[in-house]
Formats: sequence, structure tokens, C-alpha cells
Amino acid sequence: MTDPVFMITGASRGIGAAVARRAAAAGYRLILTGRSPGPLAALADELGGPSRALARAADVTDWTALTGVVTEAEERFGRLDVVLANAGTSVVTSFLGDGGAPPEEWRDLVLTNVYGPALTARATLPALRATRGHLLLTGSAAGRGVRPGNLYSATKWAVTGLAQAIRAECVGTGIRVTLLQPGLVDTGSIPPGRADDPKLDPGDVAAAVLYAVGQPPHVDVNEIIVRPIGQQH
Repeated sequence: MTDPVFMITGASRGIGAAVARRAAAAGYRLILTGRSPGPLAALADELGGPSRALARAADVTDWTALTGVVTEAEERFGRLDVVLANAGTSVVTSFLGDGGAPPEEWRDLVLTNVYGPALTARATLPALRATRGHLLLTGSAAGRGVRPGNLYSATKWAVTGLAQAIRAECVGTGIRVTLLQPGLVDTGSIPPGRADDPKLDPGDVAAAVLYAVGQPPHVDVNEIIVRPIGQQH
């Protein structure tokens, strides 16, 4: 098999699952990772089973688990062409203590949203270098402006800087690096108070991912920001 291979973290639902379906339709073989083995396995079965889609439960903050998935992917499929570092989480925060999640829950937010994509990049870039492949990172429109008391926004600012640092290091390798910055997406976990706000469908974001991936090899779409009509920030 010579079909290209696409690895997605946070693939069990939302943007990750939508990208998996579009990538499968475009002819990619898939490596699907996430924390929820049941949904991952169901998605892999939907998208062609073991010969086309490999589902592996892995936490993006676990270096050993991530590198194990990459090693298995190369052994099973022989290559790695595209990686979407998509896994993320969100909680409502307040530095003044005016509601929101308790600080004990902030650790997972920061580790998943910042440490996770950094480890994903480190685990996959050697394989992508061999194929002159493509790394995409899911940031957020929330990482482009100030959101009062919002630690999630700060983690997505960090992803913006991470993407730029990776791109700078990859100059001369042939690896493409894209930062994806979606606005509010209807992933089933809309923050309180935003239920009536305009929202994107996960498939809208997946279309943007496949647009970037589908460009000629010499074209690097550095950043994509996509918001629903009517979202101000």
C-alpha cells in the first residue's frame, strides 16, 4: 500500500472525527488517537477497519504512548505523511475566583493544550521529515485576542507561538506547518453562556484542514482562521 498516512490526535469526536472522515474520503490511511478507546474503535471500523484505519488510545501528555503509536504506524503502514495535533480540552476559569473550574482542574487544561501538541510535534516530526510531510496544530480564534480570566485562551496563544517555533526550525526540511484557528465550533461542549452564539460545524473546520493539506508541495498555508458568520472575536 502506498496511500498516504494521516495521524490525528483527539480523533474520537468533534473536529478530529470530522477530519478523519474527510481524510478517509480523500484516500488517506488513518492513525486515530485519543483518550476514549470505544469511540476511536468505532470510528476506525466505520472508516475501513485495520487495513485503512488504526485506532490507539493514547494521552498526548504521555511521551511513551505517543512514540509507541508513531512507531506502530510506521511499522504497520510504512510511512507518515500528515499529522493533526488536535487534542485539547477546555474549562471555564477565573483568576479572581468568580466562578469557573477550581485550580486543581487547570493542570490538565495546560498540559493537554500546550505540552500535548509540543510532544506530538516532537514524536512525529522525524517521520514527517522522511516524507517531507505536513504538521497541523489546532489553535483557536481565542488565541488571537484577550479574553478576561480565560486560561484556555492563554493556552491557545501558546499554540500560536509553538507553531511559529516549529515552522522556523523546519525551514529547509520540506515539512509544511499549518496553524488552524477555528472560532466557536459545535462540538457538543459549548461553554456556558454561548449556546445561542453562531457556531461552525466540525465539518467546516475539516474542510479547511483538507484545503491546507491539498496544496501543492511547495505551498505552505501557514495559518487559517475560520469563524462562523456573526462571531465578533
